[in-house]
Amino acid sequence: MTRSLDRPSVPMSVVSPPPSVRWLAVMALAIGSFAIGTTEFVAMGLLPDIASSLGITEPIAGHVISAYALGVVVGAPVIASLTAHLPRKVLLLGLIALFTLGNLASVLAPSYETLMAARFVSGIPHGAFFGVAALVAAHLMGPKNRAKAVAHVMSGLTVATVLGVPLASFLGQHFGWRSAFGLVVLIGITTLVAIWHWLPDLKSMHVTSALTELSALRRPQVWLALVLGMVGFGGMFAVYTYVATTLTDVSGLSRGLVPLGLMTFGIGMVVGNLVGGKIADISVVKALYASLISLGAMLALFVWLVHNPWTALLGLFLIGASGSAIGPALQTRLMDVAHGAQTLAAALNHSALNIANAAGAWIGGLVIAAGYGYTAPAGAGALLAVAGLVVLTISVLLQRWTERSHVR
Repeated sequence: MTRSLDRPSVPMSVVSPPPSVRWLAVMALAIGSFAIGTTEFVAMGLLPDIASSLGITEPIAGHVISAYALGVVVGAPVIASLTAHLPRKVLLLGLIALFTLGNLASVLAPSYETLMAARFVSGIPHGAFFGVAALVAAHLMGPKNRAKAVAHVMSGLTVATVLGVPLASFLGQHFGWRSAFGLVVLIGITTLVAIWHWLPDLKSMHVTSALTELSALRRPQVWLALVLGMVGFGGMFAVYTYVATTLTDVSGLSRGLVPLGLMTFGIGMVVGNLVGGKIADISVVKALYASLISLGAMLALFVWLVHNPWTALLGLFLIGASGSAIGPALQTRLMDVAHGAQTLAAALNHSALNIANAAGAWIGGLVIAAGYGYTAPAGAGALLAVAGLVVLTISVLLQRWTERSHVR
C-alpha cells in the first residue's frame, strides 16, 4: 500500500483552541502578509519620486527593488535555519519587528546608499515570515484545512495588490515617497499587536534545529518544488512587469486607466488564491496541475485578448487568478515533501517566487528587446508554464517510483 501523494509526510498535531481563536490568529498573520505585500510592490510606482528626491537616475533608483528581492532570497534560508529552535510566536514577533524597523529606516534614509541597506533589511524577514506563518496556520486549522489556512495567510499579500499598494502609492505621490513606507510601518506595528494578542503560545507546535532544517536541502523533491515555483510563476511576472505599456500601446487603454488594469489583475489574484486553497485541500497535486494548465492557457490566450481593452482586462483577471492559485498548493506541497524540515522549505518557497519575479521580468524584456513586441511576454510566459508542468510531472513520477521501491 503506497502513501498518497497528497498526504502530509509528518503527523499534524491535534489543535485545541476554539475556531474563533484560530481564525483571529490566522487574521493576525494575514495582516502581516498585507504589510509585506504592500512594501514589496509599492516602490515600483514611486521610482521617479525616489530618484528625484535622492538626486539619482530612475534606473539607479530601481536598484532598491533589487535590494529588497536580494534580502528575501538571502534572508529566507538563513533565518529559517538559524531560528528553527525558537518558539513560533516569538519568531513571528521578531520577524515582524525586524521588518517594521527596516521600513522605518527606509522612511528616515538620508541617501541612496542607506535606502538600499534599509530595503535589504526589510526583505530579510519576508520569506521566513511567510514560511513560518503558513506552518502555524496549517497547525492551527488542522490537516483537512491546511491549504485553505495557507491561502488565508497569503490573502493578505494578494489583497495588498488591490488596496495596500494603490493606497501607499497615493500617499507617496501626494505627500512624498517616504509616507508610503510610513504607512507600512503603521501596518507592521498593527501586526505586532495582533500577533501578540491573537496568536496562541503554540507550545504544542514542534520546533527543530538548524541541522534538521538544512536536511531539506538533501531532498530532491524539495528542489523540484522550488524549481517548479521559479519556472511556473515566471510567466505571470513576465506579463505583470510590462503590463502598463502593454495596456496603453497594444490594448489602446488610456494611461489614466492603467491602475484599473492593475486592480483587475490584483482582484484575480485574490480570487485565485482563495479558490486554489480550497482545491489544494482536496488534492495538492491535482491543484498544481489544474492551476499550471490554466495559467499556460490564459497566457497563450492573452496574446490575442490583449488587442482589445475589455478583453485585455478579462485576460489580466484570468492570469492573476490562475497564477495565484498555484501559491497555496505549492506551499503545501513543500510542507509535505520536506518531512521534518518544513520551516526552511516553506521559507525557501518565497525565495523561489522572487527569483521567478526577476526571471520573468528578464525573459519578458528579452523578447521585447528582440523585436517581438509587447504581446511576446505572454507567449514566453505560456512556455514557462509548460516547463513548470514538466517539472511537476518529473516530481510526481519520482515520488511514485520511490514509494514503489520502498514497498518492495
